[in-house]
Amino acid sequence: MSDWPSVGVVIPTHDRPEQMREALRSVLTQFYPGDLEVVVVYDRAKPDETVAAGGERPVRVMKNQRTPGLSGARNTGITALDTELVAFLDDDDEWLPGKLTAQVQALGTAAEMCTTAIEVDYRGRRNARLAQRTTVRHVDLLRSRMMMLHSSTFLFRRSALLGGLGMVSEDAPGSQNEDWDMLLRAARRRPIAHVDTPYALINWAGSHFETRWDTKISSLRWILERHPEIHGSPEGASRVYGQIACWHAAIGDRRQAMKWAVRATKANPGEPRAAVAAVASAGLISVPTVMAALHRSGRGI
Repeated sequence: MSDWPSVGVVIPTHDRPEQMREALRSVLTQFYPGDLEVVVVYDRAKPDETVAAGGERPVRVMKNQRTPGLSGARNTGITALDTELVAFLDDDDEWLPGKLTAQVQALGTAAEMCTTAIEVDYRGRRNARLAQRTTVRHVDLLRSRMMMLHSSTFLFRRSALLGGLGMVSEDAPGSQNEDWDMLLRAARRRPIAHVDTPYALINWAGSHFETRWDTKISSLRWILERHPEIHGSPEGASRVYGQIACWHAAIGDRRQAMKWAVRATKANPGEPRAAVAAVASAGLISVPTVMAALHRSGRGI
């Protein structure tokens, strides 16, 4: 029997058969001394039974049995597993070699959750995003979403997911910002362990969520309601207010865009997203154009 804890990997998928197989391959080719199994959860799609496999690293396929969307699909996978640890991987991302072993070692015996740094791929251009730390605290996540803590790097103790931490929030609008919500909930309980090496390749081109402006707005307002302490962090609050302003500018709602831009500036006079929203509202530039330029350097609004 291995001294390494067993790991179950949840891959939610929706209409990305080729990318999903690459994601799965990146898991099955990991060097990991312990038991490893994968659950591929098909959300609003017919499961492809040819993906299933037995052997030392079994792969199961199933339909999302909970709320339609990413959150429900992840929770379907969590409840289907009985492993000691649970990891997430989105169907358009990949794990890089060495990820799982390094992360399980970093999790140790005290932490409930562990993340890694990432490498962002945007139309063939790659950029590493690091956190410059090995521990993430609640205050860090109030100040910034820390986008390098991507859900495709999340590793949990399953006992925490089924216990005090809880599973993924299924009421998040459009299953957006549910990852930040989980980070905040986890860090409130105890610090999150972090491996500051890019161990996941994150594909930013072709995201299902990239231009769903209304959902972006509602999910950020949802996160502010669930975590009102964000309002108390000038940097964190201004960032969220500025993002909301930008998404309102993207749908042509100039009044709301300027309202949120002013609020962002009051919280932090140096908030750049307020300026982006103001310029976009005036029709001098489009929000997608700004996003594309930022994505090329591995960053976002």
